Amino acid sequence: MVATGDAAPPYVHEALLQVDGVSLEYRTPERVVRATHRVSFDVHAADRFVLLGPSGCGKSTLLKAVAGFIPPVEGEIRLDGRRVSQPGPDRIVVFQEFDQLPPWKTVKQNVMFPLLASRTLGRKEAAERALHYLDKVGLSKFADVHPHQLSGGMKQRVAIARALAMQPRVLLMDEPFAALDALTRRRMQQELLELWDEVRFTLLFVTHSIEEALVVGNRVALLSPHPGRMRAELNSHGYSLDSLGGADFQATARRIHDMLFEEEQGTP
Repeated sequence: MVATGDAAPPYVHEALLQVDGVSLEYRTPERVVRATHRVSFDVHAADRFVLLGPSGCGKSTLLKAVAGFIPPVEGEIRLDGRRVSQPGPDRIVVFQEFDQLPPWKTVKQNVMFPLLASRTLGRKEAAERALHYLDKVGLSKFADVHPHQLSGGMKQRVAIARALAMQPRVLLMDEPFAALDALTRRRMQQELLELWDEVRFTLLFVTHSIEEALVVGNRVALLSPHPGRMRAELNSHGYSLDSLGGADFQATARRIHDMLFEEEQGTP
């Protein structure tokens, strides 16, 4: 089911995260650029909400705004009904870069670090929680090695474990698998879904891949570029990696492609 425009499906319960009419801007040496224009959407507890769109649609900028790094010039972002005005441990970001892990720390120390830096837990409790989440991502045997000894996919699993160990209200992922090869990327998508099925965290996920959006998300927001605007919202509950290649999956992917690029194709 696709809802076009700014309208979103009605929900009985109040949303965990509310993005309400948010416009974002950034400055270049030449001018001020509007990244998004009056974007609105809601994310509910345990949603896997995906922001999908081409380059220039402001999806990564929106993620940074939800994280509290960029203030809106218009509109408001609310988490648990409170306005987001700065970064906080209730929103943790996983980026696509492999160098987000300090190389001088072991895998366990990397997962423990934000727990200790934020004074969330003492050292003993932080170590226990770190091992708990490393076990969930299948890396408990690598707790005492350093990041340079890990593959790219394993580094991303450490980053996910570190983020989930903080038990954030919303896990923010900015194209986390984009730098991986195709086979590793598909395995990471599957592992993320298995982890979500076990932990049921709330996810806000950014991608430019239509297939990844349909597999990872249960709700997908389509953003058009220059500046980013809400194009439509799609319910994608029925898809998984097993759906790839299926006629229904391919038809939905084609429909999304046409919606995202119809202006470039000259469609009225």
